[in-house]
Amino acid sequence: MKNRILLLVPILALVAVVAMARTRTTQSQLKNSTQVVEQLPDAAVPDSLLRYIEPNAVTLKGFSKKASDSRESFFVTNNTNHRISHVRLLLRYSLMTGEMLHERLATVEVDLKPRETRLVAIKTFDLQRLFYYYAGPKPRKSATPFKVAFRLVGYDIPVGI
Repeated sequence: MKNRILLLVPILALVAVVAMARTRTTQSQLKNSTQVVEQLPDAAVPDSLLRYIEPNAVTLKGFSKKASDSRESFFVTNNTNHRISHVRLLLRYSLMTGEMLHERLATVEVDLKPRETRLVAIKTFDLQRLFYYYAGPKPRKSATPFKVAFRLVGYDIPVGI
């Protein structure tokens, strides 16, 4: 019995040393993934894109794009009382100073029931991979932070099953 205890002491000491020396793999600088993406005001959107669309019918949250990413991802929430698909968005990318970088229309291939949320990914505007979303982790390489704002400009209401 005494020999067992003597063997157990070095094993416990080794386990304690290994536990203290472990490498941390989590990123402590991550922001909240439920951060809502800002909506563009009506004055910033051409009149032709504003017809018949309730701007609050869709919410975007948790936007993510690292400097090395070829895709942008975010959560889309259907705030309507009916099923929607093929959500069309006007996306405006800007520097932290407010200077516009890029603006584009993007169609998100998604099928959402009322009040449902889905994670989607679209091809990034940043083909040269020089920018990262300001609320995400700061990259190791030299890159410029950006913000994004959106406006819902359309969606389809599927008929049938």
